[in-house]
Amino acid sequence: MSRTTTMTVRLSGALSEYVAANVGETGSYENVSEYIRDLIRRDKERMEQQAFERLKAELERAFAAPDSSYSPLSVADVIARNQA
Repeated sequence: MSRTTTMTVRLSGALSEYVAANVGETGSYENVSEYIRDLIRRDKERMEQQAFERLKAELERAFAAPDSSYSPLSVADVIARNQA
C-alpha cells in the first residue's frame, strides 16, 4: 500500500505565474497537485533513462573491446576492485 505525503511548496513571481498558466481551465492540468505529480514522474523517467543510457554505453564499450584487453580475475580481485 502506498503512502501519501503532503508537502508545501512556495512559489512566487514568474514561477507562480507559470504554474497558474498550466493549471485550471486554460491549462493542461486540473490542479497544482496533478501538475507537480506529473513533473515528478517525468523527472523520475528522465533520470532512469539517463542511467540506462550510461549502462548501455558502458556495455557497448566493453563488448567492443578486443578479447586481448580482458584478463581473468578471481572473486577476491573483483571484491578488492569494488571496495576501492
